[in-house]
Amino acid sequence: MSTEMPQNPISRDERMWAMFTHLSALSQLIGVPLGNIFGPLIIWLIKKEQYPLVDDQGKESLNFQISMLIYAAISAILIIVVVGIFLLIAVGIVDVVYTIIAAVNANDGKAYRYPLSIRFIK
Repeated sequence: MSTEMPQNPISRDERMWAMFTHLSALSQLIGVPLGNIFGPLIIWLIKKEQYPLVDDQGKESLNFQISMLIYAAISAILIIVVVGIFLLIAVGIVDVVYTIIAAVNANDGKAYRYPLSIRFIK
């Protein structure tokens, strides 16, 4: 006889909001200044108390987007020595690809951990 508590299933709404924390970072692609930071931040602040997965994934998305912003700034500075152009393109591609992967995982109810992410918010 097992004494483990059954885990609460993650609701459809919780998975949806967790996915939106990641997808909202893509608002920068339609021209929203710092949308990659403010999108996940707003959803995380509104829903973190209600949904544990949103709390976890909101922090994860914010950490990754802040890290990508720092990497993009460094790449922009390195444009002076030409290599920054290629780094800036790579940072943009990595940002979009990993954001989509994270959104798909969150929609499946899985906590996703981004690579290359500096943990600013714990």
